[in-house]
Amino acid sequence: MPECRLLLVDDHAMIREGLRALLADVPELSLAGEAEDGRQAIAMCRALQPDLVLMDLNMPLLDGVSALTLIARRWPDILIIALTSTVSEHNAALALEAGAVGYVLKRSRREDLLQAIAQVRAGKIHVDAGLDAAQVMALRSGGRAVSGVTLTERERQVLKLVAEGSRNRDVAEILCISLKTVETHRLNLMKKLDAHNAADMTQWAYRLGLLGSAF
Repeated sequence: MPECRLLLVDDHAMIREGLRALLADVPELSLAGEAEDGRQAIAMCRALQPDLVLMDLNMPLLDGVSALTLIARRWPDILIIALTSTVSEHNAALALEAGAVGYVLKRSRREDLLQAIAQVRAGKIHVDAGLDAAQVMALRSGGRAVSGVTLTERERQVLKLVAEGSRNRDVAEILCISLKTVETHRLNLMKKLDAHNAADMTQWAYRLGLLGSAF
């Protein structure tokens, strides 16, 4: 396989240094440049024409999704792998829809990143093993279920409010339902999602896209 020129994009210098070190001894990969925000990434794509961009999705000035959307439109031959710490099928679907060909979690091992690079260079879509790839593709096509979970509209409303920090009494007042009904919905949600506390429910709210983008 021919040499692949990389552009590393992350607003944290330590992350870029880590990626540089992880990939330094891979013969077919060479570092074309580094950028610390979305605007700089676009400028460097214009100047350097890299083969592959490893892009953080949570950056100042211009976020990663906006940047990768512009790059994918202007230079469709440049491959983009989104890097993020957010475990969210919804966000992965958004990234792929925007033009990324891979979605890799920052907690992944070096071998996982190398596999992702190999797959996208071979013309395949890569979704991190920490996510349900089938559900990501379903969401990309307009589906709403994640990891086999299907919630009613009322359950989605309750989950969103709980994840935003609302107490049961607040949820009851906002949705004009009884406190007992809220408690019942909350118990049902915890069973369906195998959630043990509010933090687990918040994570599910992100995965289901109820809290918007968590990039």
